[in-house]
Amino acid sequence: MKIAIISTSPRQHSNSLRVARYIRNVLESYSQSDISLVNFEAYDIPLVGQSRVNRDELTPFQQELVEAWREADLIFFTVPEYNWTTSPQLINTFHQLGNEPFADLFSGKVFAIAGVSTLRGGRQPALQVTTILNEIVSYMMLYSVVSPRIWESHETDQFLNEAGTPHGNKSYDQQGRAFVDYALNMTQRWLAPNLE
Repeated sequence: MKIAIISTSPRQHSNSLRVARYIRNVLESYSQSDISLVNFEAYDIPLVGQSRVNRDELTPFQQELVEAWREADLIFFTVPEYNWTTSPQLINTFHQLGNEPFADLFSGKVFAIAGVSTLRGGRQPALQVTTILNEIVSYMMLYSVVSPRIWESHETDQFLNEAGTPHGNKSYDQQGRAFVDYALNMTQRWLAPNLE
């Protein structure tokens, strides 16, 4: 199984990156080794309506994102909450890549969404991203699964350090592991017919 974790905050040392590293740490503790982590700190996708992303002329950041996403069976998005909505960079990414030239990014995948907040939040961006992904998959008549189990990472900086290591809150760690377990189980079920 190939896994991509995409941290969608452009801020340096963001809480979304902490959660992405936490997910990677959990996966590695399960002996999952084929893991890519992409960080939006170097984000350079042009705004929709101003320019298009050319599949044959990708920047280094765009190449890293597209390759990790394309090769993955399971994609985790860690999405920040800004004013009860999600990262404008991620929404713009979906606008730019959610079309025919990049249809393979949305085909044959399992997507799992973690909403990230410094306070008590994360639900709204996770639900918004879930809706957008389902719409893209449906509109292009593709076959993918958007996991119904989201994770709301509340008060993230209080529970995780910059390396994604928990500060000892058992409930937080249990919820995070349950989210990762669910996504892994969904992907194993999704891949099972293809492995025979």
